[in-house]
Amino acid sequence: MSNPAEKPEVVQLPAEPASAPSASSRRAAAQRVREARDKLTSTSGTRPAFDAEMLRQYAQTRLSASYVVMLLVVATGLLFGLWMQPIPAAAWTAGMLCIHAALIRSCHRFLAEPASPAATRAWRTRFVVLDLLYGLCWMAILIHPVLDMVTETLMMFLMLLVIAVSSMLAANLPIAALAATAPVAVAMALSFAMTGSLDNYILAALALAAEGYFVLLAHRSHSSTFATLEARAEKDALIGELEQAKAISDEARHRAESANVAKSRFLAQMSHELRTPLNAILGFSEVMKSEIFGAHAVPVYKEYSADIHNSGVHLLNLINEILDLSRIEAGRYELNEEAVSLVGIVADCHHLMKLRASSRGITIHEVFEQAMPRLWADERAIRQVVLNLISNSIKFTPQGGEIWLKAGWTASGGQYLSVKDTGSGIPEDEIPVVLASFGQGSNSIKSAEQGAGLGLPIAKNLIDLHGGTFTLKSKLRIGTEVIVTFPPERVMSALAPMSDESPPLQPEVPDEKRRPRHKPIMSAGTGS
Repeated sequence: MSNPAEKPEVVQLPAEPASAPSASSRRAAAQRVREARDKLTSTSGTRPAFDAEMLRQYAQTRLSASYVVMLLVVATGLLFGLWMQPIPAAAWTAGMLCIHAALIRSCHRFLAEPASPAATRAWRTRFVVLDLLYGLCWMAILIHPVLDMVTETLMMFLMLLVIAVSSMLAANLPIAALAATAPVAVAMALSFAMTGSLDNYILAALALAAEGYFVLLAHRSHSSTFATLEARAEKDALIGELEQAKAISDEARHRAESANVAKSRFLAQMSHELRTPLNAILGFSEVMKSEIFGAHAVPVYKEYSADIHNSGVHLLNLINEILDLSRIEAGRYELNEEAVSLVGIVADCHHLMKLRASSRGITIHEVFEQAMPRLWADERAIRQVVLNLISNSIKFTPQGGEIWLKAGWTASGGQYLSVKDTGSGIPEDEIPVVLASFGQGSNSIKSAEQGAGLGLPIAKNLIDLHGGTFTLKSKLRIGTEVIVTFPPERVMSALAPMSDESPPLQPEVPDEKRRPRHKPIMSAGTGS
C-alpha cells in the first residue's frame, strides 16, 4: 500500500525590513510630537516658551509707553474736571494712576524673575485682571451721567483713542487687549443706544465695529509676532542641528584619522614582522628546491620545497600590494617621475610574461605605433600597471586564446595603452565590483588562480595619480579590454631648434658714448 502524499511544508519567508525613515521625516515627526506636547501644556495653545516670550514683549511694550498712558490719563482727568466736580475727576485720575502704577510694577517684577510655565500662567492672569480694571475705569468715566452735556463726537473720539491705545499696548496678549477695550466699547454702545435716536444708533454700531476692527488688528499683530518667534525658533533649532552635525562630523573625522594612523602603523609593523621570516623561508626553500647541498633522499621533498617557495613569493607579492594600496588611499604614494618610453615598458613586460603565456598556449600580439615620444611618468608605477593587466589577461584567458597589446596616440594628443584578451569576460554588473578593493567577480571565484582582488584597483589608482583614465570594457564569453590613457601634458614632444641668434652677453655701447682709451684721465706727474 502506497503512502499518502505528504503535505508540503509551508515556510513563511521573513518579511522584508521596512526602509529606514529619512532624516527629514524623522525631524518632521519629532516636530509634530513636540508641538502636540507643547499645546497640551500651554494655556494659549502655543509653546510654553512662546507664551513667556509674548508676555515679555507685552511687559516691555507697557513699560515703553508708560509715560504716554500717564499723560493720556492726566489730560482726560483735567478735561473732565471742566464738566464735573474736581474731586470726582481727581479721584478717577488717582485711581487710574494707581492701576497704571500696579501694572508697571508688575511688568518690572515679571521681567526680573526667571521664566517658568507656572509663573507664566500666574503672570498672564494678573495682567489680564489689571487690564480689565483699566478698561472698567475708562468705562466708568465715559458713561458718567454728568457728562451728558458733552457732545457725542467728543465721546466717540475719546473712546476710539482709548481703544486704539489699549489694543496696541496689549497686542501681544490678545485676551488682555479684549479685557481692556470690550467694557469701554460695549458701555459706549449701550449708552448711545439707550437715547433712542437714529444718529445714536449709528454711533453705537460704529463703536462696536471699531471694537471689532481693533481686536482684529491686535490679533493680526499677535499672529505676526508669533510667526516671527516661530521663524527665530526654527532658525535656532537649525543652527543647533548644524552645530551638532558639525561636532559629530568632526568627531567622526578625528576617529577616521586616528584609525588611518593606526592602520598605517599596523601595516608598517606587520610588513616588517612578516617580511623578516618570509625572507628566510624564501631563501631556505630556494636552497632546498635547487638541491644546492645535495639531492633529497625522497624526491617528493623537492616538489614540496618548490610549493613552499611559490607560496612565499605569492605572500610577499600580496603584502606589497596591500602596502601599495594603503599608501595610495592615504595619499602618501609619491610618484618618482622621469622620462620613460611607454612602448619600451610594454615590450619589457611582454618579455617577462611571455614564458607564462606560452606555457598555457596563449599568443600575445603587439601593435605599437612607431617613433612615439617619451612620457613624464613613474616607470615603476607604469610597469606595475602593465604587469597587472597582462597577468590578469593570462589568468582568465583559456588555452589557445589570444592577447593584444596596443600602444599609440589618443585623439587629444596623449598616449594610450590597451590590453585585450579573448577570455571569459566579466558581467556588466560586476565591473564596479572588480574595480573595488578586494573585489572579485564570479569568474575569478570559480578560477583556480584566485587572487586578492587588488591588481585592478591598484592599477586604476596609479593611473589616476598620473591624471589619466582607466576604462574597463568586457562582454561575457567574448573577452575583456582595458584602455589606459595619459593626458597630453605628460607627452614630452621634441623641441624645435631655435632659429634666432643668441643675444650678446653684454649690451653694446654706442660709439658716441664710448670713452677714448688713448687719453689719460689724470696726469701722474707734476708736469703739464
